Amino acid sequence: MTEQTELNFEGFSCPVPLPDITLDRIVLGHGSGGRMSHNLVCRIFLPDLQNPALNRMDDGAVLSLPGGNGRLVMSTDAHVVQPLFFPGGDIGRLAVCGTVNDLAMMGARPLWLSAAFVLEEGLPIETLQQVVRSMQEAAHEAQVHVVSGDTKVVERGKADGLYIATAGVGWLPEGINISGTNARPGDVVLVSGTMGDHGIAVLSEREGLGFETELKSDVAPLNGLVAAMLEAAPGAIHTLRDPTRGGLATTLNEIAMQSGVSIELEEERIPLRPAVRSACEMLGFDPLYVANEGKLVACVAPEAADDVLAAMKAHPYGRDAAIIGRVGEGPSGQVTIRTPIGGTRVLDMLSGEMLPRIC
Repeated sequence: MTEQTELNFEGFSCPVPLPDITLDRIVLGHGSGGRMSHNLVCRIFLPDLQNPALNRMDDGAVLSLPGGNGRLVMSTDAHVVQPLFFPGGDIGRLAVCGTVNDLAMMGARPLWLSAAFVLEEGLPIETLQQVVRSMQEAAHEAQVHVVSGDTKVVERGKADGLYIATAGVGWLPEGINISGTNARPGDVVLVSGTMGDHGIAVLSEREGLGFETELKSDVAPLNGLVAAMLEAAPGAIHTLRDPTRGGLATTLNEIAMQSGVSIELEEERIPLRPAVRSACEMLGFDPLYVANEGKLVACVAPEAADDVLAAMKAHPYGRDAAIIGRVGEGPSGQVTIRTPIGGTRVLDMLSGEMLPRIC
């Protein structure tokens, strides 16, 4: 078993496997969203940058305005997907939806985005125009505006065509307190739809893999879905996350660690498209660790779970929603899954890098 140590900050305790401190260079695994990414954040960024908002380690920072005039949520993200265009989306739609969803996972109403473009010498202007138009379409769907931006150009071969960094600001209504620290024993765990669609779609396009059923990314803005959930059960939604890098398994490990709880899943209840299941079996991947870009996971008070599920299923981006498990008292930070034959196995965080450059 990997030896653990803890780095403690105000409001957050970050468990870190000791062997990773021997690495003296960044490797692809540091961008996985899994254990190595968390090690990097806990060992390099938090010690120097820590503050109460950052230490919560949520998808966005909750910021109180001076004079008690309300609260804002701020989030930022970078997008380095390869290829730039993939079935169901492109880097432009991904950039907008990724930041909109981070704000929505805090219960905020997304309002404004900024976008910074790192352009590679030789990028066709037509390609850039397609990406920008896709961003505008996604922003229109999410009812947000891109209000600020920047461009930089680097030498040929230095940026894979195009990188985009986005930041977003949203308004947080009174009475909403959603955080990875708020999952409670007894909560019901829900997902909004099928897992692994985005990661497998991008990999298929990148590697030229052919599947009998066309796979498409699920990339979508989820703020409308979250608004419907909050309306259906005010105060009953404790935690929201979009399981992007590291997939569902890593996201639930984050929640379990932040809240000091355990989570048990029912494998048969987790929705998967047959094509994703087949692709993962063929490639040797576990779909619970594959990224999503248009799905969410929620921890909800048990008495409100049916109402929230109904609201999710009534929304276009929640048609395949399902209850997949429950939150328990402990062991703290542990996620397990019950298999169809009645056994139980531990779902740890993603270790290393399974599918690089997918978001």
